[in-house]
Amino acid sequence: MFKEFREFAMRGNVIDLAVGVVIGAAFGKIVDSLVKDIIMPPIGYLVGKVDFSNMFVTLVNGSKVAGPYETLKAAQDAGAVTLNFGLFINSLISFVIVAFAIFLVVKAMNKLRRETPPAPHAPEVTPEDIVLLREIRDALKNK
Repeated sequence: MFKEFREFAMRGNVIDLAVGVVIGAAFGKIVDSLVKDIIMPPIGYLVGKVDFSNMFVTLVNGSKVAGPYETLKAAQDAGAVTLNFGLFINSLISFVIVAFAIFLVVKAMNKLRRETPPAPHAPEVTPEDIVLLREIRDALKNK
């Protein structure tokens, strides 16, 4: 069983998958920062100085402090139940950026992948019995 596991773990596909997961996690953090720190502030400013991460709806007031709450953190600290649609918008934009980046990477990889041209087909050799039958057919036609 240990031998089978070792063979499975040492296959190229498993190692490639592990590398992909690690790089994907690091890439996810970069994209998250790009969305949160670079893209969303200008969008929020253009929409009317709105911070998307603080866009929420209070479903139930907190037991510690009653609403309204100015920030999501204040609502969470008060124990309020909130619907955080601003965080969802941030996640949605992150997903679109990641999907687009992966699309570009896959497109570049497909462009770099060099397909080997198919080998030229050698002319098919006709079996002797077929050649003989054709000769007989042609001889009978000429009679």
